Amino acid sequence: MNQEEAKSRIAELFRELEEHNHSYYMLNTSTISDYDFDMMMKELIELEQSFPELASINSPTKRVGGEVSQGFDTVVHKYPMMSLDNTYSIDEVREFDARVRKRLDEAEIGGADLLSYVCELKYDGVAIGITYKNGELVQALTRGDGVSGDDVTANVRTINSIPLFLKGSGFPREFEIRGEIYFPHKAFEELNKAREEQGEPAFANPRNTASGTLKMKDSAEVAKRNLDCFLYSLSGENLPHDNHYDNLIAIKEWGFKLPYVISKPTDLEGVTAFINEWDKGRKDLEYDIDGVVLKVNLKRLQELLGFTAKSPRWAISYKFKAERVSTLLNKITYQVGRTGAITPVANLQPVLLAGTVVKRATLHNADQIAKLDVREGDTVYVEKGGEIIPKIAGVLVDKRMGDSSPAIFIDTCPICSTQLKQKEGEVAHYCPNEGGCPPQIKGKIEHFISRKAMNIDGLGEETIELLFDKNLIADISDLYNLKYEELIELDRFAEKSVQRLLQGITASKNIPFEKVLFALGIRFVGETVAKKLAAHYVTIDRLSTASFGDLIEVEEIGDKIAESVISYFQDESSVKLVNKLKEYGLQFEKVESSANVKSDRLKDLSFVVSGVFKSYSRDELKAEIEANGGRNVSSISSKLNYLLAGDNMGPSKLEKANKFNIEIISEDEFKEMIA
Repeated sequence: MNQEEAKSRIAELFRELEEHNHSYYMLNTSTISDYDFDMMMKELIELEQSFPELASINSPTKRVGGEVSQGFDTVVHKYPMMSLDNTYSIDEVREFDARVRKRLDEAEIGGADLLSYVCELKYDGVAIGITYKNGELVQALTRGDGVSGDDVTANVRTINSIPLFLKGSGFPREFEIRGEIYFPHKAFEELNKAREEQGEPAFANPRNTASGTLKMKDSAEVAKRNLDCFLYSLSGENLPHDNHYDNLIAIKEWGFKLPYVISKPTDLEGVTAFINEWDKGRKDLEYDIDGVVLKVNLKRLQELLGFTAKSPRWAISYKFKAERVSTLLNKITYQVGRTGAITPVANLQPVLLAGTVVKRATLHNADQIAKLDVREGDTVYVEKGGEIIPKIAGVLVDKRMGDSSPAIFIDTCPICSTQLKQKEGEVAHYCPNEGGCPPQIKGKIEHFISRKAMNIDGLGEETIELLFDKNLIADISDLYNLKYEELIELDRFAEKSVQRLLQGITASKNIPFEKVLFALGIRFVGETVAKKLAAHYVTIDRLSTASFGDLIEVEEIGDKIAESVISYFQDESSVKLVNKLKEYGLQFEKVESSANVKSDRLKDLSFVVSGVFKSYSRDELKAEIEANGGRNVSSISSKLNYLLAGDNMGPSKLEKANKFNIEIISEDEFKEMIA
């Protein structure tokens, strides 16, 4: 390869790797298998080594992860959270051992004679760094870009296996412990079961769902999801032992959840045996793993070996290959979701994969079909790995039939034949016929009656299908016009079931405003956002006339949500629907509970809360603000009254507050305001 060819290939790898990085770290979506990603990264590293003049300071090879998410305070890691180099063969593990021994021999301290390893499982979750001071949890940061991470302390505090206060003695005054937050299989299955009961789509896999859960703004919702955590390394001064293994044993005595599987093999044969054992045994675990981690045990040898730009030289991960089978793709069909999004589905020759028979696999969108160049009649690779929903991972092109032709994504809705549209900045295609496309209508009704929304007893997916097919309902308001005489004539309906349904519909008229707002199914307005909007605007009339500028001032409301809310209330059919529901007696005004109101001392005052506090968590401070008549907002603007600042507050917030001359108050000053 000459320099010009190398330059072109490096640019192509830059672009593709950054696309995959963005999807994985920022959008919580896997667009490529870990193996394929690592092979691309390996190719880029080799090209940069061969052509060092083409290497860039902004190369993906210098990156540890993705960009830091917006919406949480960003904090610099005291100890950078580096990623591990990956291997996929025992030969590469032996090469790692040889490199380690060579470096230690070159140090001329007899280090190679002291060398021993620790083997651990590589958990498929979300990396977390948790700081303790004087035996108390004070901060939890995500990996972020490896240099800075998001402060998710409030959410981490909800995880029962992470101690808020340490037990015993012997722990350093200040230290950081790192680990992996994950979804146990049972908790993930229960979460998806609950979502299906509510008419919501199932989450695709535990890892991405754990990541998304950790970034939720409402810690109470995080607590309901039953995340778990394994902790597996210590950083700091005055650690109890000079080696990794004994420090791991020590953390168990302090109240931490030690990984179940740790091994201290005496030689490389022991390492190989451990890898082979858990490549087979991972199927029986109650959580997902995707490999094994090998670490040099002695701390002083770790320090001697040091780091590369992105990884420690004293540790490596052996990655298991995702389970993959090949089968025939018979036909590509298309599903229409509640929001009108079109999802292509690969209908497969049934094949056994990871203990279940797979007949269908998602193809995600038109871009993915084009990228894979997948066609009807192809023999395809199907992967699960940590995924619950199978996906097409590749095509066996050499088995493709000669008369094969590229798949052409549909341009009209498969149900109502309406011309499809794409929204700016989105890859999905949508059917815009919200009021006339049956799957969208039924999907909206299923969402409306779900447990977290109107929770109407006696209604389910099959009943909605029946009522729709019999022309008894055409939108959610028609539920409130159902008659006993109509229902009793239907199949599967008897006196008791009719009465139960009608009573459930009547009872739903007392459901509070925030749940009604969520039930309307406004795009991007989930359960938590609906609560925030209802608390801020109090009535549907005030919300319906809110401007973009007003909406983004509300805590946790960003541009997309604001635009979606405005669009909903500008739609004539949406306004008519809300007015009909008002006439039927649904709650479109928030009724404050007197039990939550303490005073009106902060009436008409707005606050941004940022940093770490001594007497309160940030959620507790926000609750105090609202209980005393104040408003929490998400961003600093000239309209803000106070910035309530704690320790480790992000510098950007301080800079912006000074720019707008916002009054900055401490925790003690806030206490005086509400005293």
